[in-house]
Amino acid sequence: MASKHGSTAELATALAAGLRHHGADVDVRAPGAVSSVAGYDVVIVGSAVYRNRWLREARDFLDEYSGPLRSREVFLFSSGPIAEQGRPVNNHYDVAPAMARTGAHEHRTFAGKIDPAVLSAGERVVVRMTGARLGDFRDWDEIGSWASEIVARVTDRAGRRVPTEQT
Repeated sequence: MASKHGSTAELATALAAGLRHHGADVDVRAPGAVSSVAGYDVVIVGSAVYRNRWLREARDFLDEYSGPLRSREVFLFSSGPIAEQGRPVNNHYDVAPAMARTGAHEHRTFAGKIDPAVLSAGERVVVRMTGARLGDFRDWDEIGSWASEIVARVTDRAGRRVPTEQT
């Protein structure tokens, strides 16, 4: 997972815990720490979204590993704040091309967290311009439910769990 201020990393950790709860073997790594996806049948790639884009680290990972990812079960997630009306602030321009390049089964957007104490001056301006709300809006139950859905989808016919990696 690509995380700028740690919120998406916390989300990925919770997703990993949910996957493990359902019997999956899971490694959680930042995209820059991955040297190969060999040995993984499932890869979950996530990124924080800023200014309608995934973080460069996640985009670069998908560019580098798009070939090997096409032969695996791939799921994508985005983490971002929500506006006053409850709609996602970001349109996630990177998602459709990422799904096409990797053959991902699904993309989920999870509400994020905005802590003004960690934002730069420029980020605070963007928050005001987009109407994003300050606070932690991550839905831990929703994240756990998605983990359960992923495990159900990738369990083989013999009932065995397949290894999973998150980046």
